[in-house]
Amino acid sequence: MISRRIIRIKVLQVLYAYYTSSEKSINNSEKELFFSIQKTYDLYHYLLDLAIEISKHAESVIELRKKKHFPTEEDLNPNTRFIRNQLISQLKENESLNKYLDKSKLSWINEPEFVKKMYNALIATDFYKSYMLAPENSYQADKKLIEQLFAEVILQSDDLFGILEEQSIYWNDDVDFVVSMIIKTFKKFKEYTRENQALLPMFKDEEDRQFSKDLFRKTILNHDELKEVVTTHTVNWDVERIAFIDELILEMAIAEFLYFPSIPTKVSLNEYIELSKYYSTKKSRNFINGILDKALKALKSENKILKAGRGLIGEDTPKS
Repeated sequence: MISRRIIRIKVLQVLYAYYTSSEKSINNSEKELFFSIQKTYDLYHYLLDLAIEISKHAESVIELRKKKHFPTEEDLNPNTRFIRNQLISQLKENESLNKYLDKSKLSWINEPEFVKKMYNALIATDFYKSYMLAPENSYQADKKLIEQLFAEVILQSDDLFGILEEQSIYWNDDVDFVVSMIIKTFKKFKEYTRENQALLPMFKDEEDRQFSKDLFRKTILNHDELKEVVTTHTVNWDVERIAFIDELILEMAIAEFLYFPSIPTKVSLNEYIELSKYYSTKKSRNFINGILDKALKALKSENKILKAGRGLIGEDTPKS
């Protein structure tokens, strides 16, 4: 499912687009936010299908070698361990995956050279060679190979990023996260898994879906108040020279401090400092860390931070 970290990133991106656009519509920007999240979910299914296509290419290579004018003994009696990989077979038969791919029209049919390149990169790896030559096979070995395929071949491909960038502007920052979603999905698959095995949902629950909407809207609708908090704690800085993306990160974090009673401040603080590592300079990261720390202490002293339930200040820090 789409993690809250990715939700925060998507909200940040849509907020930036909203404020830098000449035509501002909260409703349209909110639709853009959920469309962006949907595209991440598309990529999840699209990359699962890539593993299937690599397996199909391997099968076609075997068939072509059998049809050679002078096939060798190896050509006629190939090692079929990879094309019989049990996890790949489960993905091929998975009803949820097939239904989603059919409905969304996602396909690698126009990228045969890339699929071939991924196959060639896979068979060149030491882990693939060890897998193919192992004296015994097992479901766990099959699963491990596909996990390595994603982590050590697909995720490392510069060509993949180029292809995805051409197809969707929404996929630029999503690949690492989506691969982690896929690895998490594989942990749910067992040797006895049937075709009706569920894949990960887009959102963990309705609460996460609502969090997406609320974070976006509360940051925009309370922009003046949030900006005032930022300004108060940047008195020694030239506010006009603060990078706009840094200002948005600060406003989102402060919005979570103030308007999300179930999220511990420590979680919010850590998440936005982490977010700044990807969207700010090293100097900006230190600046954001310092400003958020000062703002949080001040808001607490003014009794403006009201947390309840699991989010009690200083208590539990649930996953967010």
